[in-house]
Amino acid sequence: MNTVSIDATRSAPRNLFAYRKFWASRFGSAPFLPMSRAEMDELGWDSCDIILVTGDAYIDHPSFGMALIGRLLEGQGFRVGIISQPDWLSAKAFQVLGRPNLFFGVTAGNMDSMVNRYTADRKPRSDDAYTANAEPHRRPDHAVVVYAQRCREAFPGANVVIGSIEASLRRIAHYDYWSDKVRRSVLPDSKADLLIFGSAERAIVELAHRLAAGEKIADIRDLRGTGFMAPRGWLPGSDWAEIDSREVDTPGTLIRHPDPYAMTPESGKEAVCAAQSENSAASASPTSAAESGGAAGQPRTQVIRMQFQLHQRMPRLERTRTAIRLPSYEQVVADPVLYAHASRTFHVESNPGNARALIQGHGERDVWLNPPPIPLSTPEMDGVFASPFQRRPHPSYGDAKIPAFEMIRFSINIMRGCFGGCTFCSITEHEGRIIQSRSEESILHEIEEIRDKTPGFTGIISDLGGPTANMYRLACKDPKIESSCRRLSCVFPGICENLNTDHTPLVNLYRKARAMPGVKKVLISSGLRYDLAVRDPQYVRELVSHHVGGYLKIAPEHTEDGPLAHMMKPGMGSYDQFKAMFEKFSKEAGKQQYLIPYFIAAHPGTTDRDMLNLALWLKRNKFRLDQVQTFLPTPMAIATAMYHSEKNPLAKVGRASATVETVRNARQRRLHKAFLRYHDANNWPLLREALKQMGRADLIGNGHQQLIPSFQPPGTGTRRPPPASAAATTAPRAPLRAAVSAVPAGPRSRKR
Repeated sequence: MNTVSIDATRSAPRNLFAYRKFWASRFGSAPFLPMSRAEMDELGWDSCDIILVTGDAYIDHPSFGMALIGRLLEGQGFRVGIISQPDWLSAKAFQVLGRPNLFFGVTAGNMDSMVNRYTADRKPRSDDAYTANAEPHRRPDHAVVVYAQRCREAFPGANVVIGSIEASLRRIAHYDYWSDKVRRSVLPDSKADLLIFGSAERAIVELAHRLAAGEKIADIRDLRGTGFMAPRGWLPGSDWAEIDSREVDTPGTLIRHPDPYAMTPESGKEAVCAAQSENSAASASPTSAAESGGAAGQPRTQVIRMQFQLHQRMPRLERTRTAIRLPSYEQVVADPVLYAHASRTFHVESNPGNARALIQGHGERDVWLNPPPIPLSTPEMDGVFASPFQRRPHPSYGDAKIPAFEMIRFSINIMRGCFGGCTFCSITEHEGRIIQSRSEESILHEIEEIRDKTPGFTGIISDLGGPTANMYRLACKDPKIESSCRRLSCVFPGICENLNTDHTPLVNLYRKARAMPGVKKVLISSGLRYDLAVRDPQYVRELVSHHVGGYLKIAPEHTEDGPLAHMMKPGMGSYDQFKAMFEKFSKEAGKQQYLIPYFIAAHPGTTDRDMLNLALWLKRNKFRLDQVQTFLPTPMAIATAMYHSEKNPLAKVGRASATVETVRNARQRRLHKAFLRYHDANNWPLLREALKQMGRADLIGNGHQQLIPSFQPPGTGTRRPPPASAAATTAPRAPLRAAVSAVPAGPRSRKR
């Protein structure tokens, strides 16, 4: 067997920009990556080395994946073309740029296509923020699978590589909320040669250079952050071991097995004790009896003693040469408990410093996943964002408005990753828990680029952030501890003592950004981790005094301990502490500012009474919710595993594990949304009925202490509540986060 070297340790990887550039670098940078043959001709290209297929409109901006990866590959010397939102009903649209010399890179876009196309109520969305003029239905369901199959049809034999958040979140068997079933990994369905998960820069750059050097894609099996199909039982080499994790542990009574040579129970007991004594002596001797052959006429019993010793202690396996076999696709389809067990194992094996390879059987073949990619260093992050982006949509869109671009055109991504570990969020599964930050110089240079090149800039930077607003340069105090850590969150159930929570670098960045010529104001629009912020009052003061535009988004998600524990979110004590600081510093700055808390309805682990208590808290605090949406189970999220299996993967999963309260039927989901919008008269009939069933009819009436009135205004209550706003699930920053936001009651809230 040929041995494949897979580095499963977090050793120093090759620098992203240390490769010798491909010969086609002589063509230089394209104004825009070409989307047509005519553009290729203008550039003097006879072919593309790599063609990226995407479900989004092509916007040449670092917030959009296809532009980020395309420009990175161009910087390595490759000719990169883009096929944007092709007609998937035939292969013709996939032939427009010809056959790629190296591979097709297929992506659904910045969002999972099912999240993009459907609401949490499984209804088609009426718009698409990533399409010109928000036109809907410009991408298929399960876009990665469809696009990859069409690439195969267009050019049989061409290499097909899949990636993006859709491929990342569907790399193993996963629950699909929209079909209400467990689907196979996207690998066998797409028939792709390779899947790249997580941040793709390292894997895709090395892959491109190795293919250009003549390696066959079927022989490239050692790239971290990649997955592929392999024959059942395949291992990279004879020195590899496989751990079978296809069943949950079933504890039982410990039974001592008798000595098979014993003639009576009593003599068996003596024989076992003797065997232990002799085995200890043998291990202390330089030469064992087995090695010497034993005395003449004596039976060779050392094999039995060796088995006894192994039973006492399993041999230590080298993590870099070990793979874990998850329950197969067929098993997790049939058994929700095994699905939860597989989810727990998958998430535990996610730290690049200690993760092992994963295997999952699909029929007669295996899906093989190498360990996650090593995070980029700060100089590498700077290099990725230093590509010559035009920072605007491709000219072919003319004057069409693309909502996702309009939202982020004046914002800057300063970091990636999130160590919060919220169970409903898919950022961790895609970007990882280790924060990758850009340098001050790189960020300030991008502000200059916006100021000097972006049409319509008025001096306001709309955001300096990322998945979260305030994890910039936060990391474990000790790299060795970070590499060995197996925790799913650095901040739950409390902030880890090894986590550096000093916000000074972020404060310094804010000050330098707002002092730049031509910059009037720098706003912070990304969601804030207030449990981290309260550790650094200087940061809260800086934020509140200079970077809040009247409203600040934070995400308590719920008020009750049960749902919060299943979300891995902090309790309301941190919220109250932050609120007090926010109000104090706002008053000192002479500003009238408001917090906008986000909440999730119908999350696993939430009861009707939890939602009632949340509604009472909202009324007590005079909040009226805007953008309401229920929990949306996204592929591979821990909360999705709870929803499907009714087990909790945050703890060890067993047959007797406690059942997680799950809101599945449509009426109860509507009820949970109704509690959040208790002030909407259309919800009052449903709420009255529920309150009576819960024995809380005392909350129906016209007093201030009651939740809803007893009267019904004419013309209300005869229809269902209006559909949820899509804003929370179409934002480019956190595309898979489903939530609700609240604004304080009063004159200012009515303007929103």
